[in-house]
This record gives sequence, structure tokens and C-alpha cells, in this order.
Amino acid sequence: MPLLDNLKTAEDLRQQIAAAARDRRLALNLTQKALSDRSGVSLATLRRFEGGGPASLETVLALAEALGALDGFGALFPLPEAQTLDDLDAPAPRRRASGRRAQ
Repeated sequence: MPLLDNLKTAEDLRQQIAAAARDRRLALNLTQKALSDRSGVSLATLRRFEGGGPASLETVLALAEALGALDGFGALFPLPEAQTLDDLDAPAPRRRASGRRAQ
């Protein structure tokens, strides 16, 4: 079922991002040490990340920048698209959320 291919957990995405970063590093013919030096990320952290371990957002962004792969991060949280014509006439989005939590 192709629709189920889009249902991924955060863990699945983390593993996919780590594998993509490793594959890009190798395609650019960079060693882990060279990428560590270029990105400012410690070699141990880079090895842990590529091995499937956790990494902070700052680490992932530093690696993406060093690998020339920052473009996709700008589209990470797109605004919701209009579903109806009434949505198109809706006022501009709020700049702050109310104190109430979404249900």
C-alpha cells in the first residue's frame, strides 16, 4: 500500500536522515574526520549520529550545512493549505497562540 509508505515514526525519520547524511558524506568523498573538522561537530558525535544514535538539532544543522544540504530545512514546517474557499477569506494568521492548549 503506497499510502502506508508515508506513515513514518520519528525514529524512522531519524534513521533515514542519518543514513542520508552518511551517504552524502561518502558521495562527496569525505571522511568522518574531514566532516567533523568542516562542521565543528565532534568526531564521536558524528560517529554516534551516523551509527543511528541521537543528535541535537544544532548538530544536524551543522552537518547539513557542511554537506551543502540545508535547503530542505526551510520547508520543514509549512503553513496549512486552504481546504475551502472560506479558508482563503480567513483573516491573516495569528502571530501568537492563545494560552489554551489545542484539544
